Amino acid sequence: MLSPSRTHRNLLRVALAAALTLPALIAAPQAQSSTPSIVPGNGTMYIGGYPNSIWVIDEATAKVTETIPLKIGLPRRLVMTRDLSRFYIADIHALNIEVVDVASRKTLETFSLSTGTTRTRMNAYEPDPTNTYMVMITRDYTKQIDRWEIGPSKLVTVDLATKKVTRTIPWPDKIERDAANLMFSPDGKLLYFLGTEILIFETQNFTEVGRWNMSNLETGLGQVSLSFNGFGGVDAVQDEPGFYTTTMTVEDPIQNRRMMGVARVNLNAKTLDFYTVGPATGVTFALSPDGKSAFGVESEIGRYQLWTFDLQGRRVAKRQEFAGRPRMSLRTSTNGKVLYIYNAGETIDLYAADSYAHLTTLHLPGDVSTGLIVLPRRND
Repeated sequence: MLSPSRTHRNLLRVALAAALTLPALIAAPQAQSSTPSIVPGNGTMYIGGYPNSIWVIDEATAKVTETIPLKIGLPRRLVMTRDLSRFYIADIHALNIEVVDVASRKTLETFSLSTGTTRTRMNAYEPDPTNTYMVMITRDYTKQIDRWEIGPSKLVTVDLATKKVTRTIPWPDKIERDAANLMFSPDGKLLYFLGTEILIFETQNFTEVGRWNMSNLETGLGQVSLSFNGFGGVDAVQDEPGFYTTTMTVEDPIQNRRMMGVARVNLNAKTLDFYTVGPATGVTFALSPDGKSAFGVESEIGRYQLWTFDLQGRRVAKRQEFAGRPRMSLRTSTNGKVLYIYNAGETIDLYAADSYAHLTTLHLPGDVSTGLIVLPRRND
């Protein structure tokens, strides 16, 4: 058998080196993105993910500028206080909460309600406007010799200084809930449970002082269902305090069909401004900073659409198919010119709000596990 020539041997070495290098190039994730052609604003974005971190992103350049390491492990729920000063972050098992100061980007403390052989899951929580206490929905799991004993779901208040449960609130109608969207009034004197109906509690003794069945506000409305923002629940940044703007699904009992509309709920005045825009469909909802428009994403297998809602004209201004992903969450930039689409992966896609053109893709150091919070630059 003839031995290969020197030229052939060199070609084989080059081919072997390329074959060994290619998988590494394919596997290595990009850490950043190119600067978007449309400046999204001058704010800061925060999002949590693997491995046990919150990434700080400069909005103008769409680049990760800092990583906040977390002590509790992988984050799942990222809640910002109304004064925009703190994050309350729950881990993937809802057993621990970490408090992070936004200004210094440092952990202030961590805490858990678990004791001994009992693990306490904090399935929902909302800090009051003064960061003095939290309202939580909890459930205990106690380890016995041969089993885990699962306790009832509880609605409780937790003092943030002592990290102790200070009150157990009776469930409305004695019906337990494992989750809820909670919101305090701006002055902290009322607590709202948001859902098919809104339950109102005063926060001195946490007794129910009102119940708001929104279907009774307009003649002919059947079952009503408000939608919420996935990972993060209520958006503490874009909406005015005391208001909640979102899509709402109603049932037309005459024609036996479900319709989708836009609802602006004034929790303080207990009023609802609602109008329909078409047949019911699954569309996420993200309010623009000026409150004049909103954007949505419709996701069906094999078909993804971007929507623009004209809130002043009370109509759907535009919708268009685009190359989406199976799971999508949506936020708007601080100047309203760019849409951020994320979830199910380690990327955030940036789209122009007016043309829906894809601008760039931000590659994060790991997969996303929380919602995205977009903060405008503070003047103070």
